[in-house]
Amino acid sequence: MMLILSFLLLLLHLTHAASIISRSHSYPLNSRSITVGPETDLIITNGFIAPDGLKRSATLAGGTFPGPIIAAQKGDRFAINVVNKLTDDSMFKSTSVHWHGIFQNGTNYADGVAFVTQCPIVQNDSFLYSFEAQNQTGTYWYHSHYSTQQCDGLRGALIIYDPEDPLSYLYDVDDETTVITLADWYHAVAPVLNHFVSVINNSTLINGLGRYQGGPNSELAVVNVEYGKRYRLRLIAMSCAPSFAFSIDNHNLTVIEADGELTEPLLVDSLPILAGQRYSAVLNANQPVDNYWIRALPNTPNDGFNAGQNSAILRYKGAPIAEPTTNQTDSIIPLVETNLHALINPGAPGVPEYGKADINLMMVVNKTNGIFYINGFAFNPPSVPVLLQILSGAQNATDLLPNGSVYALETNKVVELTMINGENFGPHPIHLHGHSFDVVQSTGNSSFNYFNPVRRDVVAVGLQGQQMVIRWVTDNSGPWLLHCHIDWHLKNGFAVVMAEFTSPSDTQKQPNIIPNAWQNLCPIFNSLSPDQLGAQSSYQEAEKVAIAYGENITQVLFPNT
Repeated sequence: MMLILSFLLLLLHLTHAASIISRSHSYPLNSRSITVGPETDLIITNGFIAPDGLKRSATLAGGTFPGPIIAAQKGDRFAINVVNKLTDDSMFKSTSVHWHGIFQNGTNYADGVAFVTQCPIVQNDSFLYSFEAQNQTGTYWYHSHYSTQQCDGLRGALIIYDPEDPLSYLYDVDDETTVITLADWYHAVAPVLNHFVSVINNSTLINGLGRYQGGPNSELAVVNVEYGKRYRLRLIAMSCAPSFAFSIDNHNLTVIEADGELTEPLLVDSLPILAGQRYSAVLNANQPVDNYWIRALPNTPNDGFNAGQNSAILRYKGAPIAEPTTNQTDSIIPLVETNLHALINPGAPGVPEYGKADINLMMVVNKTNGIFYINGFAFNPPSVPVLLQILSGAQNATDLLPNGSVYALETNKVVELTMINGENFGPHPIHLHGHSFDVVQSTGNSSFNYFNPVRRDVVAVGLQGQQMVIRWVTDNSGPWLLHCHIDWHLKNGFAVVMAEFTSPSDTQKQPNIIPNAWQNLCPIFNSLSPDQLGAQSSYQEAEKVAIAYGENITQVLFPNT
């Protein structure tokens, strides 16, 4: 059914395809994205783009896909004014922006999660996200956190450079030209796809360019390198759904960072990267001058590299302007998560024994009729954001909505979370806002590591029956979303809120720093008419797609509620 949906959506929009010939010219790595500083306006607009050769309207940050790279230095303060200029009625016209991986310690209100930490920013309004990343450095990204809006294009890189990086001796080049984004792309708008029980992407975009099955030989991204230099590639899986197997023909990579946390250097020849995850991997340009395929194979059925799909080009200085002829070889030293170890202050907090944390949580994920449940509850975004509920005087988890999906955690405690996948799809990329965590048991692995596990903010819970175990300290007051980073799964209930406070007064101290503009977001959003929200005909459009290709509406679509 997923393959049929992908195919029919492709055909439905084929008449809009742009006739783009192959032109794999050399140009800077992110030629479609500008770089801005930590204090900037981020204008959210609609615009037509054809990143894989098919032209469609998209939701864009700064007018590009990916959006502008936000680049900062360690210790910089961020002041990002998100301005909503959305106009396309087929998509959502409100927005919010999450700064993925930034802890927001003391600024929970700026985390950007619609209906958890704020109400959305309406059309023709703006909101200033003001926060400090404190001592954080590394590879991050930003994206819409309003329904599945990021799948329509609102995604971009956020990099915090460390002038005293202890691993800088391993690389020569680390700038905006070494940021590599991996994204899925869809030919139908996200509000229409929201109604389908199963969704599959049409193409993979590397730095905003790609090709789809049956489409034109559209332009591919080119990564330019010079023989003898070493490049810190910052890989970002800004994906709505698939994970990727990333590799570069004839080249090894040295992993030095996972999700903003430095790791002991690890040599690999391929690496799996799930939605939301990031890696820094050093490429040594030590092969003969030539063109080499960069590959990002998604975990979607029957996908491959035919006609340059799921690919980009690594081009050495002096190589001809041509597509590579290199072949992929079997991976000998793939990245295995348990081989990654935190470089700085390694070791999980608390007693190094399973079940001996201060707070021990067990969560079992199940799915019924396409809806996900954690411990029997599907997350349904509340009409009043969780943070606002706390600020308004809610006293404990039982007072907080959505019912059954909020876990109250006392501050300054070690939490150990075991999550088990009880449904038949996997892996699921699990992201915790407000923290990095230590992965003391990786999915599919029977052993525990409390001594020097990898530290990160997105981890897999694997195939049916498998579990993962993570630990963190509740040292960041506020409500923090824990969710699957497959957007379609989050939209369908795969989330809970971790509300960290000893008492509500911990979080209620925040009104001293919460701006009046934040207080105004909800009254303005709640006053909108259905037409002002956008996407009002999305279900009818989904029905047309299903009917046109003989699909049973009751099987492929959720009920129109």
